[in-house]
Amino acid sequence: MTGIVFLGLSQNWDVQKIISVMFLLMYTATVLGNGLIVVTIVASKGLTSPMYFFLSYLSFVEMCYSSVTAPRLIFDSFRERNIISLKGCIIQIFFLHFFGGTEIFLLTVMAYDRYVAICKPLHYMTIMNRRVCGLLVGAAWGGGLLHSIGQTFLIFQLPFCGPNVIDHYFCDVHPVLKLVCSDTFLIGLLIIANGGSISVISFAGLLASYVVILHSLRSHTSEGQCKALSTCASHVYYNIY
Repeated sequence: MTGIVFLGLSQNWDVQKIISVMFLLMYTATVLGNGLIVVTIVASKGLTSPMYFFLSYLSFVEMCYSSVTAPRLIFDSFRERNIISLKGCIIQIFFLHFFGGTEIFLLTVMAYDRYVAICKPLHYMTIMNRRVCGLLVGAAWGGGLLHSIGQTFLIFQLPFCGPNVIDHYFCDVHPVLKLVCSDTFLIGLLIIANGGSISVISFAGLLASYVVILHSLRSHTSEGQCKALSTCASHVYYNIY
């Protein structure tokens, strides 16, 4: 098998056009919004704290993550038959998990940054110096890369012999596994364990950081609590988003 056919979100041509316009608007808003954040932080001399340093990288990763699938989805909505090569499909999975994993690790790093800023304010700039911030961002990129390599390696070695049609609109691990002509139970467990462990560990880190932060704020005044929590607004927004 050399190519994979997407059934897409709808088989109706008019509905496909509406979907394409909707995704185009959402993708444009995502790129422009995150791009504006990156440009503002880079161009502004006042936004030099580690929080904005991490936020700029998070916005950049979000743009890259959206660009892995959205442009092709928008373009394919104008075609009657949506086909992608097997190699192209695996490459899409690689970058999807690479940027997705990096984003999760960056959110965890930002939670640690907020913990240090609120719980240890006098030592904040000493602990979160430029070298440490660079190492944390590098670790986030490295963690996303290892996660992505693990996911794609498990898929790349599998035999694909048809059928070559998936009821989806982009290449993801589990829909692609349905095209394998051998037992994928063990591979599926390993893939779930890989992605699930990262999600659970990151969620536990995020939860622990905010529990400690909220606990430490009990001794602050109401004004100090509002000021401290306002610094977490961008981080909470990205977690919800």
